This record gives sequence, C-alpha cells and structure tokens, in this order.
Amino acid sequence: MEFIIGSTNQAKVQAVKNVIRHYFPNAEVTAIEANSGVAAQPFGDEEAIMGAMNRAQQVYSKEKNVIGIGLEGGVRLLGETMYICNWGALVLPTEQVITAGGAQIPLPNEIASEIHLGKELGPVIDRYFKAKGLRQKEGAMGMFTAGTVSRVELFTHIMHLLIGQLQYKMNHDF
Repeated sequence: MEFIIGSTNQAKVQAVKNVIRHYFPNAEVTAIEANSGVAAQPFGDEEAIMGAMNRAQQVYSKEKNVIGIGLEGGVRLLGETMYICNWGALVLPTEQVITAGGAQIPLPNEIASEIHLGKELGPVIDRYFKAKGLRQKEGAMGMFTAGTVSRVELFTHIMHLLIGQLQYKMNHDF
C-alpha cells in the first residue's frame, strides 16, 4: 500500500509517517507539494476542509492503488471568537473521500485582529513569539497550549481518525 501526502510541511509529514507506520508498517509514504486551491489562510471549516480534499485529490492515483492525503490548517469564527481549525482528507483508489477534523482552541484577540486584516496565521505567530518557522514545528496550537499539544500531535490525531475510518471501510465496504 502506498500513501502520498500533498504537503512537505514537516509537522504534517511527521504526523502522517507516525500514524501510517503504526497501522501499515510496510506501507510506502511519500511527501510532495500540492496546491490547496484555497486561500493561503483558509477561513472557515468549509475552506479548510476543501484545502485538505484538494491536496489529497491532487496526489492520489487510481492506477497505482495510491491513497492521497491532504491536511489543512485554518481559522474559523464561532460567534465573536476566532479558533484554530484543522482538517484532513484521504482520497482512496475508488475515489471515495474520507474526512476528519481536529481539536480547536481560541486565538488571542490580538492574533485574531491581524487575521481579520488578511494576514496569514503562520507569519503572525512567528512575529508574536519572536520565532521562525513555527508552522513547521509547534504551530499555533503548540505555542498556545504551552507545548502540551503540538501541531504534529494535532495532525496525528486527525490521521488516526482518517485511518480508523479507512480500516472500518476496508472491513465493511470492500
């Protein structure tokens, strides 16, 4: 079995490799860059899930029996509060799509204000914490949870949800 993730982001790739190796130790995992087809800063669950689905769709291959994986981070509003949101998608060789979402936490108002001005979360977080490349490592989730839940762990959780659904389908649909 072969899996291809449509991203070279270190946090996403590490999460995918951790989970795939756990459930499918002999599987091949490849990471290639894929366009999300959505804004650089996805706003809302619909845009974030569409980005994940677009990435997965771009890298899957029906002919080679490859499963495409897309992971996408974004932000969403719930009332007046802006939350981090994260989504994942698998595209199976049958062209079925499996999706799952992850944990969400509110962003501080000063961060949310910058996002409302059209800025992207990654660079805003880097400036806020006076760091570089946090989206490749801890991410906003890791920084705002004092390291208790990293971006890798967040996407690992989403991957477990995706692979769990895949295993269910393998045992019941095929």
